[in-house]
Amino acid sequence: MIYAIAQLNVTNPETMAEYRAVAGEALARHGGKVESASSDVIALDGTPTLPPVAALLSFPDKQSALEWMNDPDLKDVHALRRNAGTSDILLMA
Repeated sequence: MIYAIAQLNVTNPETMAEYRAVAGEALARHGGKVESASSDVIALDGTPTLPPVAALLSFPDKQSALEWMNDPDLKDVHALRRNAGTSDILLMA
């Protein structure tokens, strides 16, 4: 199992709602799923810039995560997320 952290700053809630409606299925196509998501993000140590929303994603392996991100059939799904605000996704490889 491998994990990714998504940090989201939603500026277009309507587009984010569209994304959420299709995101789970898109993740599942590559064995991924949302393990947890929250708008209550707390720094345990240090002074990092905290995102308004964070999500922990899981994938069976690194290749599955890369295939999810680079799947040409999911181009429109990823565009919804990007158009909903800003997002950074970090793979913990």
